[in-house]
Amino acid sequence: MTPVGRPVRVTSISFANGPQLAEITSVVRTEAARGTDLVVLPETWLGLGEGTAESVDGPAVTALSALAREFGTWIVCPIDRLAGDRRFNSAVVLDRNGQVAGIYDKLYPYWAELDLEPPVTIGDAPLVIDTDFGRIGVTICFDVNFPEIWQQMADQGVELVLWPSAYSGGHALQAYAILHHYAIVSATQSGDCQVYDITGNLLLDETASGIAVSRITLDLDRGIYHHNFNLARRDQLLQDHGDVIEQEAFFPRHHWFVLRATAPGVSARDLAQDYGLEELREYKRRSRHQIDDLRRTRNKASLSSVARN
Repeated sequence: MTPVGRPVRVTSISFANGPQLAEITSVVRTEAARGTDLVVLPETWLGLGEGTAESVDGPAVTALSALAREFGTWIVCPIDRLAGDRRFNSAVVLDRNGQVAGIYDKLYPYWAELDLEPPVTIGDAPLVIDTDFGRIGVTICFDVNFPEIWQQMADQGVELVLWPSAYSGGHALQAYAILHHYAIVSATQSGDCQVYDITGNLLLDETASGIAVSRITLDLDRGIYHHNFNLARRDQLLQDHGDVIEQEAFFPRHHWFVLRATAPGVSARDLAQDYGLEELREYKRRSRHQIDDLRRTRNKASLSSVARN
């Protein structure tokens, strides 16, 4: 059966450090068997410190890799990672074949992590991965305080950000979803999960004691657009294809609207692009670059004028 839009089923498993590998593996097995596309675990869920570090070939990644392969499920497995004599606070992303698709090393370790022996090594760049359901980005906990990471992911076209963390994050996650128009899913040691969509709408906010399992299906084909330069094209699109696409939401105070497919096999974002609609994130990116270019040209002209005088 052909799905409507581009759905991805995400499962966030949140809990404080304490459960053993076998217990969490059992929960992941149950969720993977339900047919989820993606499982996300909290930051360093087996602990961070003395006696917790392991390599990518260690027991946690090995066990989850087997489940990813058995059930065809993407899994984000954060670990206290050893690589040679260096320690990293990492999120290992496993693909549907159980292979390591990428490793994100935390760009902004918390201060206490730098006091460990060996200390956590500072990462170099955000992680962006193309999956069969869309482009994802991964960032960890304290990274939430540094906007440049979130901007870089937006600039690389990320559609879904996964945020394993030790704490809840709160409104900062909503701010990034509003600013950058990607979905965000958290998995925390606080035992809670928050999910925001491309408009910053809070879709899910669940908290539970023990091991909390949160499930949601996101449509990554939904597109968000500014009124500027798009209204006539939108109206023509809806006139021609109103049977398979709709304006799902309208934000008059923001001058935004959201389009989504309503029929199987149709991409709202592809159709909108065919009609010349520019997505909001691209509109802002292009505007920023063009205005910066004009600013540089103006400044260069001013310097030339000063030199002549």
